[in-house]
Amino acid sequence: MTTDICPRVIATEAAVHLIDELRAEHGAVLFHQSGGCCDGSSPMCYPVGGFIVGDRDIRLGEIGGAEFFISESQFAYWQHTQLIIDVVPGRGGMFSLDNGSDRRFLTRSRLYTEDEQARLGPQRSYADSRES
Repeated sequence: MTTDICPRVIATEAAVHLIDELRAEHGAVLFHQSGGCCDGSSPMCYPVGGFIVGDRDIRLGEIGGAEFFISESQFAYWQHTQLIIDVVPGRGGMFSLDNGSDRRFLTRSRLYTEDEQARLGPQRSYADSRES
């Protein structure tokens, strides 16, 4: 068994490429996994400073050099799955930077194996991570 920490969020090559394009156009970006409403359950991409991360949001990790957050309530549902951020043809979320690119970010997921589950790092809220 390996001792590497298993990432909670990863990105496909296509997603990393789109992140790089958006960063070149808008500067530093971050992601927040939407929980529904207007934009469904799409991962939303914002300029850093263009979205206020909530104190109870959970930082899952980074993809393509961009921090990735999820609401505490969504994390409770998805904590047993690895999020895989991909890109597909279509329109992005109304407020997401991918809107207008004719491509949109899409969240896929898969259950962790027992080995991966044992190697998950501790999760902390955004507020807790700022204190350390």
